[in-house]
Amino acid sequence: MSSGRKAYRGLGMEGPIATWYARNTGRDLRRFIDVARSVTSRVEPGGRVLEVAPGPGFCAIEIAKSGRYQVSGVDISESFVRIARENAKQAGVVVDFRHGNASAMPFADESFEFVVCSAAFKNFTDPVGALDEIHRVLVPGGQASIYDLRKDASPEAIDAEVRRMHLSPINALVTRWTFRFVLLKRAYTVEALDRLLAQSRFGAGTIRTEDIGFELRAIKRSGAPMESSGIHSAA
Repeated sequence: MSSGRKAYRGLGMEGPIATWYARNTGRDLRRFIDVARSVTSRVEPGGRVLEVAPGPGFCAIEIAKSGRYQVSGVDISESFVRIARENAKQAGVVVDFRHGNASAMPFADESFEFVVCSAAFKNFTDPVGALDEIHRVLVPGGQASIYDLRKDASPEAIDAEVRRMHLSPINALVTRWTFRFVLLKRAYTVEALDRLLAQSRFGAGTIRTEDIGFELRAIKRSGAPMESSGIHSAA
């Protein structure tokens, strides 16, 4: 990625904006708990887990609560790194939250058994670069899961998701507007995700769709990248 290129799309999550986001997403930890459970079911005890763009750190903290893993996080927002560190301290867990770019992460090759990214991939300006970095920091055989909004999510499904967040009327209105007129514009179709995978060092993966989102799963395999698998399944 060129040095002058912005690392993320849209408004930066710093200062009051990061605080507002952390406060509102913290009202409903259901999604973070579900992702953490999925991750821990696929990593052996003692494994090293990285969350890319953890924001306030809720998912990484849930993973760390088991006490069975070495957990790290890297985020482009200095405000989020500060908030996540404070959240981890309050939760009584140890997570190595660092400031850094998803396309140039501050970790050595083959540092992790598992990498997870939730609700952030659509905001990366260099998605293939981010996939390549995830591939680089994984050990051979290591796994990655990327969760995010799906571009074809229906207005009805988005409304249902916002209702489950238990927001105040004004915050629900702002969140619904943001989903429809900002986030969906950045979101990927399954076909676009498959093309990004094919361009990356992973070469292939599995994309599962559910509700308003998707989960992209990929494995770092030995040797040359595989051809795109085109495997798509609805959970």
